[in-house]
This record gives sequence, structure tokens and C-alpha cells, in this order.
Amino acid sequence: MKNWIETHFNEHLKLLSDIAAIPAPSGHEDERVAFLMKWLVDNGFECCSDSAKNVIIPLCTAEDMDITCYCAHTDVVFPDTSALPVHAESGRLYAPGVGDDTANVAAILTMLKYIKEHELSAKTPVLFVLNSCEEGLGNLKGIRQIMSDFNGRIKEVVSFDCYLDGGMVTRAVGSERWRITAHTIGGHSFSAFGNPSAIHHMSKLISRLYEQGIPGFEGKTTFNVGVISGGTSVNTIAQSCEMLYEYRSENRLSLEYMREQFKALLAEANLGEADFEAELIGERPCGGKLDEAAYNALISRCETAIRSVTGKEPQKSAGSTDANIPLSLGVPAVTFGLLNGAGAHTREEWLDISSLKTGLEIGLKLIIDGHFA
Repeated sequence: MKNWIETHFNEHLKLLSDIAAIPAPSGHEDERVAFLMKWLVDNGFECCSDSAKNVIIPLCTAEDMDITCYCAHTDVVFPDTSALPVHAESGRLYAPGVGDDTANVAAILTMLKYIKEHELSAKTPVLFVLNSCEEGLGNLKGIRQIMSDFNGRIKEVVSFDCYLDGGMVTRAVGSERWRITAHTIGGHSFSAFGNPSAIHHMSKLISRLYEQGIPGFEGKTTFNVGVISGGTSVNTIAQSCEMLYEYRSENRLSLEYMREQFKALLAEANLGEADFEAELIGERPCGGKLDEAAYNALISRCETAIRSVTGKEPQKSAGSTDANIPLSLGVPAVTFGLLNGAGAHTREEWLDISSLKTGLEIGLKLIIDGHFA
């Protein structure tokens, strides 16, 4: 396995670099989908895409029950529609989104090539998915579609995402994201002075949100106002103002508490001189009730694969990833990356090129030992 990875590594690195240059904002992954579909067909794989822009590669009949799904998301957080910059320097590969999650997408392709070249036949149903819309307001659309289309047939999911040294995400952090808009009379800053300002009233709501209490249920809960915009000019009393607000938690009860508290504060704000509207624009669920034996077995398999290559025990944590959807449905799922790097969600993101070899070995051990041995 190590010899094969070494022999094919330059090819793998070029494939990764080619994919990393292709823009793929959430919901607009079309150019990457076209590239991935062509690569798969050219390399002799049966594949298809669906209405959510997922690329699907079944290695054993997907009509069977008890499918294991391995996935990595094709979208990046950046809105660029022209080529993304990619360059290698001092043992690092730099590109926006290169580790989150392009390198894991490329790893799936190279692992598929290993399986093809060694003429391995899956003994249990395996589904590979290069899925869309994991980031931000993509709202996990891709993995939602997969879990819906394969309803009841997927027994477990492994999402390859982000960095190996970040450990394994084994618990789902749920979230709700809102767009809140305030409207007032507004007017000229001098002649209409005293008229209500949408910015002022939005600011008061934000202050109340930041003064709210955190629920006392088990697990971490957070909230954040991430974007605020509005007004017309420096000498205009703002007629409208908009903000984006989210809260997160590992605990469903905490999410419900935060939702009720938010709605109460919004209702209170609406009693004043501004009219507020709220639109739910993103919702990621917490985990649901799981078969603990099956869940622990999946975690153990992943831990074993990582430990056997790195000699290290992976740390387990909570996070917001594609695994949220299967976990919310009671399907065991974990998330971990097949590379090391830093700078996720920045344009300066980079990965350690040498870590890609380690990641490929981990991924291949997990998949081959689980389905082909």
C-alpha cells in the first residue's frame, strides 16, 4: 500500500491541485461536478449525479440494505466564480478551501483508483459520495439528499472533512441561523431628526441577545451575530437594517431553549417603533437516538485505522459537519480528515503535502479492512 501511494503520489498531488483551482461556492459546484464526473468515467467508474449536485459512486449494489457511505464535500466557503489560486511552497500546498474539503475529495478519488487497479471487489455495500452544500448556508443540502434517497438503507456514514490532527467529530453540534430585518420610517438626519432608526432598533435587539442567559442543560451552547448591514448614507436615518444571527448547541433541549428565547426577544422588539421580520435560513440538527453498539463499532474502526498508521489515539469532539444529518436520523456517523494543515475558511489556507500520504494510508486501511478484506 505504501509503495503504491509513493508511486502514485505526484499524480495524486496534481489531481488535488487541479480540483482546488476550480471554484465551488455552495450551491454552485457545477464546474467541479463536471470535472469529477469526467475523471471518474475516464478511469472506468460507474457514477451519477443527482438534483442536489452530489456525485455518487456505488462500489457494490446500492439496492442492498446496510450500505456504508464514505463522503467528502465539494463546496468551499468562498464565493469566487473564477479560478482559485493554488501554489506549492516549502512543503505546503496553498489554496482557499484546499483542506476544507478539497484534499479529502481528491483522496476519495485516489483511493477509488487503488481499489480499481488492484481489482478489489467489495464484500459489503459501499457508496462513495462527493457531496454538495456542506458549508454555511448550503445547509447540508447534499447529505440530506443522500440520506433521503437512500432512506433506511445506509447503516453508517464516514465523512472525510478538515484536518487529521483535529481528531474525530463524533457528536453533532446543531444550529439555527436567522436573517432578521428591521423597518422604520427613517428620513433626513437633520430635518427628520427624532424619527426612529432601523439601525438603532436593531442595535437594541442585538444588545438584548448578547445579554441573554445560556441554558443550563448538558453540552456547550453558543450564539453570535455575524453580519449586520443597513442604511443609505451618513445623513439618512436608516429605514431598514438586516443582521444574521445563529445559535449552536450539542443538546436539542438547549436549541429549543435558545429558539424560544430568541422569539420572545423578537416579539418584545416588535412592540416598539420598528417592525421586525425573521426568516430561518439554516438549520442543522443535533444527534438523535443511536444503536450504541453499532455507533461504538464505527468509532472503533476509525480509531483503529488512524492509530495503526499514526500510532496516536485520536481525540473525540463535537462539531457541525455532514455527519449531523445521519446522526440526527439515528445512523452512526463520524467525521475526520485525511491531511494536516491550517487556516480553514481563510484565503491563506494550507496543507502539509507530506501528510497526504498518511491520510491516503488511513483511508485505504479503513475502507479495505472494512469492506474488501
